[in-house]
Amino acid sequence: FSLKELHGIFPWLVESIFGSLDGIIVGWNLRCLQGRTNPNEYSVALDFLDPSGPMMKLVYKLQAEEYRYDFPVSYLPGPVKASIQEQVLPECSLYHNKVQFPSSGGLGLNLALNPFEYYMFYFAISLITQKNSPVTHHVSPSNSAYFILVDTYLKCFLPTEGSVLPPPSSNPGGAIPSPAPRSPAVPFSSYGMHHTSLLKRHIAHQPSVNADPASQEIWRSETLLQIFVEMWLHHYSLEMYQKMQSPHVKLEVLHYRLSISSKHHGSPAQSSYQALHAYQESFKPTEEHVLVVRLLVKHLHAFSNSLKPEPLSPSAHSHTASPLEEFKRVVIPRFVQEKLYIFLQHCFGHWPLDASFRAVLEMWLSYLQPWRYAPEKPPQSVEPLPRSVSEKWAAFIQENLLMYTKLFVGFLNRALRTDLVSPKNALMVFRVAKVFAQPNLAEMILKGEQLFLEPELVIPHRQHRLFMSPTLGGSFLSSRSPAVTDASFKVKSHVYSLEGQDFQYKQMFGTEVRNLVLKLAQLICQAQQTAKSISDHSAETMATQSFFSWFRFTPSDMNGSYTGNDPDEIGQDSIKKTDEYLEKALEYLCQIFKLSEAQLTQMMMKCGTAQDENGKKQLPDCIQSENGLILTPLGRYQIINGLRRFEVQYHGDAELQPIRSYENATLVRLLFRLSLVLNERFADQMELLCSREDFVGRLCRYHLINPHLVQKIRNSPMVRDRTNQNWGPRISLRFLASYRTLISLLMIYFLASWFYIGPVGCTFIILIGYFLYAVIMTFFFEGWKPHEH
Repeated sequence: FSLKELHGIFPWLVESIFGSLDGIIVGWNLRCLQGRTNPNEYSVALDFLDPSGPMMKLVYKLQAEEYRYDFPVSYLPGPVKASIQEQVLPECSLYHNKVQFPSSGGLGLNLALNPFEYYMFYFAISLITQKNSPVTHHVSPSNSAYFILVDTYLKCFLPTEGSVLPPPSSNPGGAIPSPAPRSPAVPFSSYGMHHTSLLKRHIAHQPSVNADPASQEIWRSETLLQIFVEMWLHHYSLEMYQKMQSPHVKLEVLHYRLSISSKHHGSPAQSSYQALHAYQESFKPTEEHVLVVRLLVKHLHAFSNSLKPEPLSPSAHSHTASPLEEFKRVVIPRFVQEKLYIFLQHCFGHWPLDASFRAVLEMWLSYLQPWRYAPEKPPQSVEPLPRSVSEKWAAFIQENLLMYTKLFVGFLNRALRTDLVSPKNALMVFRVAKVFAQPNLAEMILKGEQLFLEPELVIPHRQHRLFMSPTLGGSFLSSRSPAVTDASFKVKSHVYSLEGQDFQYKQMFGTEVRNLVLKLAQLICQAQQTAKSISDHSAETMATQSFFSWFRFTPSDMNGSYTGNDPDEIGQDSIKKTDEYLEKALEYLCQIFKLSEAQLTQMMMKCGTAQDENGKKQLPDCIQSENGLILTPLGRYQIINGLRRFEVQYHGDAELQPIRSYENATLVRLLFRLSLVLNERFADQMELLCSREDFVGRLCRYHLINPHLVQKIRNSPMVRDRTNQNWGPRISLRFLASYRTLISLLMIYFLASWFYIGPVGCTFIILIGYFLYAVIMTFFFEGWKPHEH
């Protein structure tokens, strides 16, 4: 094919591979393509899309001719789309000099992208757009072709060792030129100053593009990372997006909008309200999306940690540092930190309260631990001791203080609303506590908070520059401001750039957060007690199972049993795991926040997690009032999460109880009618007999139901003036409708037949035996009621 023909089919080929932007065309469905199920297609796709494969060779071939391809602005992330539609250029240099208006007017904005950018835009956005792909089998995201390709591209264009491989060129000795700056097609106000990217700054000091091969590797690395970050992380509300901008930039944008509105009343640009209304679309990241972002975070830590040590001489550093080394130095704070923080905040606030949050949690914990991806290996020891966090990471912790503190508070608020009896939820609490309990980490976080809370020194000539967003000004190699030596100013710059000047910081080691930790510790103790009760109840149930369980004789009241969020989480092994996770989590929390044994004991007593004297589970937390028991907020939480419950008993007419599963419905109705007839006919005689004070009266009271003798129990909240009904002495034959009673009688008759005792004789023996038993029980305990069992 000629270059012109390849130029024509390139957009069709990209769409055929990655699918259409509207999700109608699925393409190769790389997210569901796995080597285990489709080995041939899997290997062909990876070879074809490899960085050195045929597809990338085509990209570089078209790149050499400086072709441009249109990408619709309407499919960009919401904040970027809304900003461009307002004619306000985003701060990312990826969009600079690329926005094109169609000839007809203000509808259908497009980005004019070079082939490499166009290919990577489609590759990255296919993770978002192709959500409803048909899946006929279980898919593991980490084993999909898409996940493997992301990892391959990151290793190729952001290498931890060596430099980026040069692109293959059709001209021997030549190189693919980097994209040249283009004049803007429409006037735009930018969120930041018009600074050049690293590539443009580096090339500005070179006599020609091909004079320094090192300059060629950077534009692909920078472009790849910018596209991944923009497509995967730049998803949040426009209000949050605008809040992160510094005040002087907001003023610049406001002046621009006022000038536009005064000069062009019929401008096609949307108003701020219209753009915000157009952006009101819910963004719900998937678990696969989060796993891919975690892969990006882990690789960026490894990429940044592969930075060579700085030379001792500053002058030597200025002459020997390559563009790739400069890129490693600032890749995380300038590209990732801001958008990842807002992305995590969105996930913490909107993700369902279930075990799938584990993916978000692990992504967050991966970002918090860059030392795990450092090239140096920890010393091998006989006993695996917790690795202490080195002091060299103090700067990273201080410059990412909100990642540690505010998101930790967000996790606490989530954990307080989850069922910690579930082993999956208990594991998440354990993971967070274990990470934050690493030696020296809590001390460095506390030091960062102290730096932030230091009194602010007003320095007029530095204050304007100080609290600007780190990503303000497009690409990261803008004219670099003088290094701020005061660590306190660095921490404040980080906090205010992400949350604004009016942000009210909540200290992680302050009183308010400490109270949340104590509440979480209380819930951990309650969950441990509940898990123990479930374990004991399960053991008792297994021990008391008998032959009659085949006839459904076992009690059907399962109100006291825990079902949890997952049926697979019921069992001795799961309960044992839960107890282990919670015990270690509580130990780690005590280490982090310096909780003493006395505090824990007092907390457990206040919460009432100790067992009753009889070893049974306590009632929910409540207070006594004149109208009965009233639940406290803690009691409501205990009931909702199945931690405790009231003993629910039937207080109505015993004859009108619902028919149970171990009763014959027909016999219940027939025996009820028979009992009703007998009670109506002999009511006076039974009342007279029960009123006698001799042995006959006691015997009659034993057999006939007496509603005045009721066991006193603590009731749930109820009305004080509830009236009690007196049904009087009655005959109840309902016990004969029980399958247990019927089977027992049949077995007695069957055994009697072996001894040649007929049905009449057997019935007589049963009545005599029961009469003797009733006489004995009348002498010793009059209050026992056989009809209630």
